[in-house]
Amino acid sequence: MKIRHSAQADVLRIMEIYAGARAFMAAHSNPNQWGKNNWPPEGLIENDIKAGHSYVCENEAGRVVGTFYFIAGHDVEPTYLRIYDGAWADDTPYGVVHRIASDYSQKGIGSFCLKWAFEQCGHIRIDTHGDNYVMQSLLKKLGYEQRGIIYVEQDDAPRIAYEKSRDM
Repeated sequence: MKIRHSAQADVLRIMEIYAGARAFMAAHSNPNQWGKNNWPPEGLIENDIKAGHSYVCENEAGRVVGTFYFIAGHDVEPTYLRIYDGAWADDTPYGVVHRIASDYSQKGIGSFCLKWAFEQCGHIRIDTHGDNYVMQSLLKKLGYEQRGIIYVEQDDAPRIAYEKSRDM
């Protein structure tokens, strides 16, 4: 597998992957994280592509099998400035992964994407819905530590915040 920046030509495939992810989450006790508001909207993905923060994962045949948002820097995620019932490990620059999804065509797509992001900066913060047991399990398996609760703009459901750093 390989990771590359998303292109405008990938939008239809990315939206197909998100539709499949919404169906998967609904079938696995998580109907509200993205299904409630048909998240993420196509316009957001197009903006992410223009900004250079949208990525796709291709399999060996060159087919897009996964997608995610990634950005790195200092305080790059405004919703992470406030964390409840916990704290971030430190205030160093970090990477953020959002909207990670795969088409479930093969095992390990999510792990591959998260490992790639971690290799880019060595310090990742990520959050997930409390009902997303699949993502929580993956994050724990990859060595992410639960740090507290954050809130996103899209809805009022709390998100569990996780962090992984080479320095932790």
